[in-house]
Amino acid sequence: MSGARLEREIVGGEDYEYYPLGQHVVAAPGVCGGVPTFKYTRVDVRHIVPLLHQNVDHQQIVDRFGQQFSIEAVAEVADLLKREGPDFFEREFGLATATS
Repeated sequence: MSGARLEREIVGGEDYEYYPLGQHVVAAPGVCGGVPTFKYTRVDVRHIVPLLHQNVDHQQIVDRFGQQFSIEAVAEVADLLKREGPDFFEREFGLATATS
């Protein structure tokens, strides 16, 4: 994931720049200081990590956060944790190396 390339989109008439960490999880330098969030939200994915560790049902997690993200997004966070390790979401994701 350290090789993620900065992506740019126009969302709601505004520039949205982010490093994709998956399909649903991004690190956007202009959103929440660049911590990993669910794409197009300000929801820090680290808020759901304890719930995943407690084996809370994915749909219940989505519901607790007002359905701001999908069940697939929660599954992606769980997969990233398994694949990349428990400290994955504590890293800095290319924020110092943004290039066009």
